[in-house]
Amino acid sequence: MKDLFSIKGKVALVTGGSRGIGEMIAAGFLASGAKVYISSRKAEVCDATAERLTNEYGGECISLPSDLSNMEGIISLVTELSNKESHLDILINNAGAAWGAPLDEYPENGWDKVMDTNVKGVFFLTQKLLPMLREGVKNDPSRVVNIGSIDGLSAGAFENYAYGPSKAALHHLTRILAANLIKEKIIVNAIAPGPFPTWMLSTGVGFGGETDVDWSQVGEGNPSGRVGDMEDIAGLAIFLCSRASEYTVGQTIACDGGSVASK
Repeated sequence: MKDLFSIKGKVALVTGGSRGIGEMIAAGFLASGAKVYISSRKAEVCDATAERLTNEYGGECISLPSDLSNMEGIISLVTELSNKESHLDILINNAGAAWGAPLDEYPENGWDKVMDTNVKGVFFLTQKLLPMLREGVKNDPSRVVNIGSIDGLSAGAFENYAYGPSKAALHHLTRILAANLIKEKIIVNAIAPGPFPTWMLSTGVGFGGETDVDWSQVGEGNPSGRVGDMEDIAGLAIFLCSRASEYTVGQTIACDGGSVASK
């Protein structure tokens, strides 16, 4: 029982890991003894985050920049990772995109970008990484955790018309993948985060993408009286990737301070 929540020694890939929720999860994994690869579109940002997290938490955080909205980027990431590791224990599908615009002006390219990244990219990255995830089950079940959103559980506050539907699709994709992959000892679940101090939320509430700001006003609108922090999201991710969650399959768990429950 002492190792019930342990992920020590596991090999993890966190997409969208250079900032926001992905960075929070990567930090939590490093602090818990996992070897972590992070990926994001911007190489210089990804490299800098990997170096900073390694210095702050110890262990190994390795940067593998890639654009996961297209097959070329997905295959490139899988190739790079497979050249470095023989197996993968944990896949965190966190890379995501949003596009805000009024309903009458919402563009097709915005819709496609969101769907390609948030749904198509998750499916095909998971598919291409299945050989490495199957190698991981030789020790204990491999894990896939998809990062959805409470906007996929209820109508969001912003005019992001593709974002909520894409996350709802991801939640259902989680159930479908889970039902098929549990037979191979690959456990798939999803987390639906609420308000966290991220670049994406910052742009929506008028902070211009800045995250080092006073979030108390945003937190006042949450039933818990605050926005989420690293311990909240990393703790749930660690649970879903440890022995403690081995009988939890195909679930979407809201991490939102009670936002959805209070609607």
